[in-house]
Amino acid sequence: MIFLDTLYLVLGILLIVLCIVDFTWTTLWIDGGAGPVTDRLSSFVWRAFRMIAGDHSKSLSLAGPLVLSASLVMWIATLWIGWTLVFAGFEGSISPSHGNDPISWFDRIYFAGYLIFTLGNGDFAPTEGVWQIFTVLATGTGMLFITFGVTYLISILSAVTVKRSFAASIHGVGNSAEELVESAWNGRDFHDIDSLLNTYSEQLSTLTAQHIAYPVLHYYHAANNQSAMPTAVVVLDEALSIIKFGVPIDRHPNRLLLKEARSSVQLYLETLNKSFYKPSKNVPDLPDFTYLSKAGIPLVPDKEYSEAYEKLQERRSKLLGVIEADARPWPKQ
Repeated sequence: MIFLDTLYLVLGILLIVLCIVDFTWTTLWIDGGAGPVTDRLSSFVWRAFRMIAGDHSKSLSLAGPLVLSASLVMWIATLWIGWTLVFAGFEGSISPSHGNDPISWFDRIYFAGYLIFTLGNGDFAPTEGVWQIFTVLATGTGMLFITFGVTYLISILSAVTVKRSFAASIHGVGNSAEELVESAWNGRDFHDIDSLLNTYSEQLSTLTAQHIAYPVLHYYHAANNQSAMPTAVVVLDEALSIIKFGVPIDRHPNRLLLKEARSSVQLYLETLNKSFYKPSKNVPDLPDFTYLSKAGIPLVPDKEYSEAYEKLQERRSKLLGVIEADARPWPKQ
């Protein structure tokens, strides 16, 4: 019996420590990404949802809230079970406030539950000594989890809104790279897009930092392409590649802004959750340079941009991998 009580106590403490580490890792460590348990759980839920929903965007739009809810339930359940086992580690850890009835497992579950949910005094009380300290600690962890949990939820929902806004802004200019390039051409050069490049770089850098801090953002799938961030990033980067490698340099937008925007996309690709996507084994087709030529946009010789795109294969396969992971088609003219 003593061995069993000790086992309960040790298991309970381990579960509480695991929960606190994973929760803190996920919500407070900005550069740490998701905690080890949360990362595996999120990936499992997303893959299971993909198997069930396929590529149906409307259904996949529920995946993000489901992944977030699963993480919250996992943290609560782990903390609750952990404290239940701790108070099961000693027969006389708690006692009824009235009467002398024996303490059952349901009593321990109830006692641990109203402690971590800070419901105040219940029908049971801890015995004097170390169990009073454990009771205070249980209530403290519950209050911290509720406070940080609400803050985490608000941050996630705010970041999702920014994602949607960023995607809508890019798609408002063009739904494909060719269309965006055509829209940016003023008949002489591409300097009209300078201010947009500055804005897009700032927004994408912010979103990249948020994806690192809140990896659950990867799983917030938009119901339509107009608000889908992966598609918007592909449209933007492909348009920038067309301008940089397919258009004569004297027609380019501000060189520094062009470099900054492409670097922002590269950083976004490097920091995406590796459990969410992998580079595609395929490489997308070349942009429709014939369409651009007919639109009156000056282009470098075919051989020149073909050689440049040979060096872009790895980057473009990553972009395609992001699109495939998000169950989207490659945006074409």
